[in-house]
Formats: sequence, structure tokens, C-alpha cells
Amino acid sequence: MKKGKKLHGNKETVVKVCNWLSLPLQALGCCILYLVIEAFSRHSLAAAWSYMVESPWVFLYNAFLIFTTFMVVYLFRRRVLVRLIMSCFWLLLGIINGVILANRVTPFTGPDLRNLSDGAKVVTKYLSKGTMILVAAALVALLAFFVWVWIKGPKFQGKIRWYLNVPLIALVIVLFTGATNLALAKRVLSSYFVNIAFAYQDYGYPYCLAVTLFDTGISEPNGYSEQLVKQIETSEGEQKEDDTVKPNIIFLQLESFFDPELVNFLNISEDPIPYYRQLMKDYSSGYLRVPVVGAGTANTEFETISGMSLRYFGAGEYPYKSVLSEETCESAPYVLKNLGYATHAIHNNEANFYSRRSVFSRLGFDTFTSEEYMPDISDVTATGWVKDHILTKEIIKTLDATDEPDYIYTISVQGHGDYPTEPVLDDPEITVTGAEDREKNNYSWEYYVNQIHEMDIFVKELTTKLADYPEPVVLVMYGDHLPTMGLKVEDLENRYLYQTEYVIWDNMGLKRKQENIASYQIAAEVMNRVGIHDGTIFRYHQTRRNTKNYQVDLEVLQYDMLYGKRYVYGEDGETPYERVKLQMGALPVTLERIEKSGEDTWYFYGENFTASSRVEVNEEIQDTVYVSPSILMVHSLTLEDGDQITIAQQSNSSTKKVLTRTEPMMYEEPKTVSTPTPMPNPDRMPVASPTRMGMSIQIPLYNKSRLRTPPYRISSPKARRSQTIFTFLKTLPDRNPPTAPPAR
Repeated sequence: MKKGKKLHGNKETVVKVCNWLSLPLQALGCCILYLVIEAFSRHSLAAAWSYMVESPWVFLYNAFLIFTTFMVVYLFRRRVLVRLIMSCFWLLLGIINGVILANRVTPFTGPDLRNLSDGAKVVTKYLSKGTMILVAAALVALLAFFVWVWIKGPKFQGKIRWYLNVPLIALVIVLFTGATNLALAKRVLSSYFVNIAFAYQDYGYPYCLAVTLFDTGISEPNGYSEQLVKQIETSEGEQKEDDTVKPNIIFLQLESFFDPELVNFLNISEDPIPYYRQLMKDYSSGYLRVPVVGAGTANTEFETISGMSLRYFGAGEYPYKSVLSEETCESAPYVLKNLGYATHAIHNNEANFYSRRSVFSRLGFDTFTSEEYMPDISDVTATGWVKDHILTKEIIKTLDATDEPDYIYTISVQGHGDYPTEPVLDDPEITVTGAEDREKNNYSWEYYVNQIHEMDIFVKELTTKLADYPEPVVLVMYGDHLPTMGLKVEDLENRYLYQTEYVIWDNMGLKRKQENIASYQIAAEVMNRVGIHDGTIFRYHQTRRNTKNYQVDLEVLQYDMLYGKRYVYGEDGETPYERVKLQMGALPVTLERIEKSGEDTWYFYGENFTASSRVEVNEEIQDTVYVSPSILMVHSLTLEDGDQITIAQQSNSSTKKVLTRTEPMMYEEPKTVSTPTPMPNPDRMPVASPTRMGMSIQIPLYNKSRLRTPPYRISSPKARRSQTIFTFLKTLPDRNPPTAPPAR
């Protein structure tokens, strides 16, 4: 008994000492935790230790940040459990950052944290199924452990002294705020990141994550006022309007596309982009300064569409996920729509990535054709990305769909990472050597180089088609950013990571011009070349580029248009740009008629079906077989009077969300007539089909007047001709539907 009492007494003493030393022990634990986090981020414990030794003040500041978040434990009795949850939260962020940095140059940022749904959509392209199963199992085990600690774990036995704990937490927050201001004043930290990847290395993961999470939007510029805005507007000067015929304008953003021969250490067996290189010699071209490296396609996209610079937004911010989730924005589509253009977006990836389906309606696009609205996306890379050559047909189809001039913004995807570290090409056309760590980098570079070689072939095919197009066309091509290859400045011949190459091709004889420009300037430059001088931001670039206070005044304009009082739009401050009702697909999906084959097989006829088309009966999706762009088939289906039938386009993402539906069609069972001598009804009479093997098959026709099809817009002469022919054919007796779908 005496021994038991002694052990019990020792335990109480240890607990009492730990309670007294709670704050310094928690501080020590946060330092160790932060060291582990940086080890994950830097992929090396030794690199994390060197960082701690070489930048002790930065290290201590970030540990202090983590410590401040841990102060919440003093509001709970189950302090062990809360500390475990907080530790796992920070460790998880560190692991995520490490995984992301293993696959791209850009680290895990605040916008990424808000955009976890997008990350989930592409996780299968970065993690194997086995790894995903292990991760899921680990999360389940961790949750079970938390439950066990909740039930069996220790609890603080003393009384929570709110009158002491709350002021203590407030004091720590005040001290942390003061430490932040002091660190910024002494330039230990910086609130402006020229290169976000380098900022994470220099200033630490927790601090940079917090900056990118909370520092968003554009801060109000000094001296912002209506007078200042009007002064900037009047400084633009007058431009002579050009009444020439407006050409079709096509932007082609090529995923991760740049010249690999600019990489100093690579040995490439042959030029992977000979055609693009020749275009650069024959047409207007140069270097394009882009806002991102290794990732962040949507930000280059935002600059080229809106004409706005990302340098004034928060570090690592994606406007697609912030301001454009609620507001419209002046853009090339809006400006050109006012001049009679039809505006379109095309992307051979799923519609919801980067929230494009929502954002494009706030950027003024009339239509958006994503991969779910493309008839054939079966040709994919070894890593699962749809190849770019299918975009040629989609661009031509979009041009043919309207009588007006077209603005088409096309986003390619073939060059996307992750680049495999093992050989996946059986017989690569181009071989690559010279990269460090042959078993990893050479295979990655070889895969990448062969992909952009195919993209070069696609560019040739597209320009060949457009050269013979009977309307004037201007085609702007450029890479959105460098590939995710861990490149450094010293690795590149041009000594700049935020740079790709652009070409402005045309079939109308524009004068060749060589210059380096920024991605937010290129739309204004193209408009200027073809005599278009509309739009506040585009007119500003055309008249004020390379002038005094160009960047300062640009910041004022961007703030006013997105976050300020919108003085540029008049006294009421109301933006003239209303959200557009976006049509998915250049031509809409339509349901025309339904036919039965056998006992329970049904055929659905219409237009513009794809492999993502699904038959819905009373809002319930059916197992649907894609036969052709005009035929869908469903087995084992029973239809009854009054059933509502629609064709739904289902997202190709993991969510399988329905993107669009056709107008519902009500099914009515054909009525059978029992009289021996029925009156003839041409819409219901049996019709002999063409004979097969000497046999004639008869099927009943459905009353087409009872299966009404909603009207839809036919915009092009070609489409109208097709509709006229289709309408005529519907007056003819129906043939038997096929009994089995043709091979895909």
C-alpha cells in the first residue's frame, strides 16, 4: 500500500509540474512540430535543420505562430486531445505541402486550402489507388484514435480559470501581432512575394500560408478618389476608330508549353517544336511574361482575358476563386460582345475545374465547351489528360456555329503534369538525356518533350485548317507557364522562370512585330492590331504602356473596377457588365424522339450527344450507352405514361454532378386499338423496313405529336441546313432502330 501511494503521489507531482510548465513545454513542442513540418516541405530533415540554424528569427516566428493557435487548449479540459488534434492539423498541412511540392513548383497556398474540391478532382492523377487507400485507412485509424483519447484519455482535473486563461490568450495574440509588425519593419519577413516558391523557402510555411489565406484582393491605393480615376481616364488620349472588318480572334493557351531547348542541361535528339519555332520567325512573336511558374493556369488565364495584372492581388491569390466568385469583371469577351462578337470558351478538361463553369459566365462568355460536350475524348496521354488535337474540330465547329465574328478562348491540357518518373512511352519519337538523376528526371523530361512535340503537330494542323477558312482569323498562341520540373533561373538560357513564348498568327497579312510583353497586355495588343480600341483596361494598355506611372495608375484602375466605387463607370458606380447565361457546348444537346427495340431496350435520338450524356427518367439517371452523337441507348428500362425524360450532361469529375439538362419530354404510351377494322392513322401505321436477308420486319410508330421537342437555336447556316434536312426526314416513315450499338 505504501508503494502504491508513493507511485500515485509521484504521478500527481509530475502532473502538477507539467501544469506549471505547460506554457514552456507547449512552446518547445511547437518548435519541434514546426521543424517536422519544414522537413516535409523541404523533403529533408537536414534541410529543415539548416533552415532553422541559418534563419533562427524566422524559425522562431513561425513556431510562435503555431504556438498562438495552440493557446485554444486552455479553454478545454481535454487538453491532450485538443493538442493532438492541433498537431495533426499542422502536420497534415505540412504533408500536403510536401506532396504538392513533389509534383509542382508552387507550394500549398491559402487559395489551395479554399479550393480543396478542385484538388480532390485531380488527386487520382498524382496518387495511385493503393496510396489513396492507405491514406483513407490512416485517416480512419486517426479518427478512431481521437475517439479513444476522448473516452480514455486524461482530462484537466482543475478548474478552468476563465478570468486568467482568456486574458492570457489575448496577451499572446497581442504579443504575436507585435512580433509580426516588428519582423516586417526589420525586414525579417516580407508581405510581398515576388516568387511565392522562394518566399516559402525564405519566410517559412506557416507564415506564407497565412499571408496567402488572409491577404486577398487589392488594397485601396493611396489617394484613391473619383478625381484621380477621372484624371487617369483623361490621360489615355484619343484613338482613331477603325471601321475595317472585324476578324475572328482565337486565343490558344497551351498547357505548360515552352521551348525545352532553353534548358541548359538537356540533350534532345531533335527539335520537338519545329513548326512553332518557324511560326515565331514568320509572325509576330516574343517572350510572354506570365504570373506563375509550374502551376496556376487560371491566373495566366485571368490576365489574358481581363487585361488585369495579378501583381496587385494578394500573394498566391486566384481571382477565379475570390472576387470572380461573386462579381463580374470587364474582359475581352464583354468588350467584344458589345461590338457584335459571339464569345466562346473551349477546354479539353472537365468543366468545373477552377470553377470555370461559374466564372466564365461572369467574364462574358456565351458558350463553354468542356470535355463533357466533346464527342470523342478517348485519345489521352499516358497520365490521363485528353490530347489537344481534338481541339481543332471544336474550334472549327464553334466558328461555323455563328454568323457573327467569334472570340474563342481555348485552353489546352495535354502538357499537364505530373510527369512520370518511369518510362511510359514504348517507342518515344524524341529521346532526352542530360538531366540529373537519370532514373527520374530524364524520363520526366522525355515524356514532357514528346507531349509538346504532339502539341506542335496540333498547332500545325490547326493553322492549316484556319489558313483556308473563308473568314479573317487572328490566332494567339502561348504557354501558360513553365512545366513542373523544379527549374531554377540558372538552368535557363533566358534566365527567367516567369516567361514563355507567344505567336500571333493570322490569315489576313498583319505586319510582323517582335516584342516582349506581359500576359495582361496581350489582349490589348491584339485588339490594337485589328483596330479595336474599346474597354477601359484595354484602351489604357494601348495608350499608356511604357509611360510614366503606368503601373501605379493601373493598380488604381483595377482597384476601382473590382473593389472600389467604380468611378470609371459613371456617377452611379454600376458596372455595365451583367452575368451571362452561359450555354454549355457551342451547339446545345437536344432530345428529338424515343424508340423502343424489343421488350426493354430504348433508343434516344437527338443531337450533340457525348460519352457524358445520360438518360434521366423522372430525374433518375439511367445506365446509358453512348452510340453516336445522335443516339443513346438504355437497356432494362420500363417507361410509363407521364414519365419525364431528359438528357443530362454529367461531369467527368469525381463529383459526377449534372452540368446541364435538356428540356423535359413527357412520354405517353402508344394506345392500342382493339377494333377489327381501325381507321388508318399515318403516324401509327406499321411500316415495313428495308429487307435484310430476304426478311421484312414491322414495328409500330409512336405518335410524334405526343413527344414534343422544345425549340432550340440554330445559329449557323450549316446547322440550319442540317435542321431543315432533319425536319424533312422526320416526315418520312421511321426505320427500325438498330438492335445493337455499333462498335465505339
